[in-house]
Amino acid sequence: MRGLIALFCLCFAMSAQAAFTVTVERKPVDQIGVAAPPNKRLGVDPIDKVLVLKSQRQLQLISGGEPLKSYRISLGKQPNGPKEREGDKRTPEGFYWLDWRKVSDRFNLGMHVSYPNISDSARARREGVAPGSMIMIHGTPINEEYPEWYFATLDWTDGCIAMKNDDMREVWSLVKDGTMIEIRP
Repeated sequence: MRGLIALFCLCFAMSAQAAFTVTVERKPVDQIGVAAPPNKRLGVDPIDKVLVLKSQRQLQLISGGEPLKSYRISLGKQPNGPKEREGDKRTPEGFYWLDWRKVSDRFNLGMHVSYPNISDSARARREGVAPGSMIMIHGTPINEEYPEWYFATLDWTDGCIAMKNDDMREVWSLVKDGTMIEIRP
């Protein structure tokens, strides 16, 4: 009976986590020069899914099963293979949600990926390691020592997905919280 209750609680927690989204913004959006996330913008199809193709260093915005837009991305410093534990510098692989966003002093705009999912957590627990967290799609630092173009061809993050700031502003304005993200090898 306890096992059945535990299974029910686990299923409830999974569905509640997938349905819950929150937007975190430190500054008003109009002060940073980005449009607020849309429900549906005039003349732009709503984005149903974000697809990341790690091997191609590409992020695609998908609407109705068709790619609408594609962007060049950078990955974690160890880009091959899925994220297995905290600190491994890998970008996860699998299905997640873009569940909240924030304006970052360090990386401009950021959208949170709901890593770890239930499979990631179970695998990490079996292996006795921490799965890691705080995987984001984010912009690049604004730094006089290292200009934005410096980051464009490198895999430099700790496991996040990084984009040029102009591209990140566009994705921020087109993708709403609660959108599915699939990250493929």
